[in-house]
Amino acid sequence: MNSETPRECPPPLEPEDDPALRARLAASHVAIIGCGGLGSNAAAMLVRSGVATLTLIDYDTVEEDNLNRQLFFRDQLGMHKTDAITETLRRIKPDVHLTLVRECMDPDNLLSSVGDADVVIEAVDRAETKAMIVNVLSNTAPHLPLVSASGLAGFDSANEVVTERIGENFYLVGDCRSDVRAGLPLLASRVMVAAAHQSHAAIRVLLGYPEP
Repeated sequence: MNSETPRECPPPLEPEDDPALRARLAASHVAIIGCGGLGSNAAAMLVRSGVATLTLIDYDTVEEDNLNRQLFFRDQLGMHKTDAITETLRRIKPDVHLTLVRECMDPDNLLSSVGDADVVIEAVDRAETKAMIVNVLSNTAPHLPLVSASGLAGFDSANEVVTERIGENFYLVGDCRSDVRAGLPLLASRVMVAAAHQSHAAIRVLLGYPEP
């Protein structure tokens, strides 16, 4: 990956140019770091929208406590999340191309793990890992569009979850204040709103319509 070569946003397609739109999505590659509530749901939305190549990165397994918001099922308990979401995505699109990375991300393996992705979605839980991903990609691959998330817990209005472009290739989803704490649980409804924002932001970048 050449961090010195800027990645230009592709020219926007006309909304009525449906075959070209679908062809561009089919030729696109999105890397998702974290396959929990955000990542698993975003992956399904991307595949349903026509993205044909995903890199799925997660080292964890499916746990019962997470079934309330993650796109997994009781018969998948104990499976690696990457394997479990693979089952679901192949039920949606049998020929989807998936690369699975079962590693905890750090500054040494992050760039090699996302590979030649056109867009990266950050969907991890730990604030420290989020910060590391943002810092590494911003400093070593500023050409690579990154869609991150912050502030999606609780039951405030879903309308407060927004997508903002806060850097040339950095997009942030959430309300930027509602972190998980006492009285602010993670609810499937708000988590899935944020996941939809992330997947849609990625799609808009791929189609040449990044947020202003």
